[in-house]
Amino acid sequence: MSSQALFRRSSAARAATGRAGTSPPHARPRGAWSRRAPLLPALVFMIVVTQLPFVGTLVISFMRWNALDPGDRGFAGLSNYSTEFTDPQLRSSLTTTVVLTVAVVLVSLVLGLGLALLLDRRFPGRGIVRTLLITPFLVVPVASALLWKHALYNASYGLINGTLSWVWRLFGSHDAPQPDWLSQSPKLAVEASLIWQWTPFMMLILLAGLQSRPTDVVEAARVDGAGAWQVFRYLTFPHLRRYLELAALLGTVYVVQNFDAVFTLTSGGLGTANLPYAVYTTFYQAHDYGQASAEGVIVVALSIIVATFALRTVSSLFREEIR
Repeated sequence: MSSQALFRRSSAARAATGRAGTSPPHARPRGAWSRRAPLLPALVFMIVVTQLPFVGTLVISFMRWNALDPGDRGFAGLSNYSTEFTDPQLRSSLTTTVVLTVAVVLVSLVLGLGLALLLDRRFPGRGIVRTLLITPFLVVPVASALLWKHALYNASYGLINGTLSWVWRLFGSHDAPQPDWLSQSPKLAVEASLIWQWTPFMMLILLAGLQSRPTDVVEAARVDGAGAWQVFRYLTFPHLRRYLELAALLGTVYVVQNFDAVFTLTSGGLGTANLPYAVYTTFYQAHDYGQASAEGVIVVALSIIVATFALRTVSSLFREEIR
């Protein structure tokens, strides 16, 4: 057979192979649409439930709208936002939100890391201990705040003051201090209840990071003579860095929006009113819908900023797992 005939036969074979292995141009978009179509109702529902109300809130935040003065309603521009940053009371609520969030997230991270390191070891009853430590995170936030308000903080029959009386009686004294925690240390009381609730969340994330740690590297380091502190400093902590960032960012997203603890424990008094509580008082007590909407937009903007970093951290963790 001549070389030209061989060339034509090989070209025809390659063309046939290409036609057999390549789908028609219209098949790929149709397949992509068939995979995405079942998600369309959920997408529409999410837009209707979340995005449309937010757009309405954003529009109202630029309006002058107070139900107590129905005749004075109209476009206000950025005056609601300028009031938010110039009014001392609103600026104080913003500062309280930052302080409360930073304190709760940092202490919860430290305690969660300690508990995760403890649960990463094998000991009898580890499953029961893990379940008990997770329980505070499963309690409804309002129920958790009520538990702390009545069962722990109450000056007459609370567990904390009862424990102080019992300890003082052990040493022959009946004059134990009985402080009113909610009035003498209101911010600390709110922070303690939130730390109790969010420490298990931090613990779960960090425990997942510890259990994904390569055990052969740790065993090799111990064989080479590395102590517990050296293993934690040079192996465990660098491995947990991404998980620490993720736990801190997710905790910040949730704690910055906390309303239940402040409303239940102190009703926003004694300098504990954070930004979500300020939104509540502005809307339901002052009936200033424009100002309340501006405050709500600020809360959402802060949450979106933190959530963006959280999503980037999650994406980097997935990329590391794939590699």
